[in-house]
Amino acid sequence: MQGVWYRDSCRREADALGVGGWIRNRADGAVEAALEGDRAAVDRLVTWMRSGPPRAVVTGIEVVDQDPVGERGFSVG
Repeated sequence: MQGVWYRDSCRREADALGVGGWIRNRADGAVEAALEGDRAAVDRLVTWMRSGPPRAVVTGIEVVDQDPVGERGFSVG
């Protein structure tokens, strides 16, 4: 995704929900993210990520549970 502000919009949503982690573009054009925080807040962010900001076209999302690593804040890479 390019030109739709998906990553920065995700950061704003994460900040509002108190979710830590990061989001970045992968070399293959996909977007990858790691999220940590209250389960309900993370679930709400994942729900938002399924559609993203208004101009985004999200074709799919894969969620993988992993052990937390202590992410603080939310960064865009």
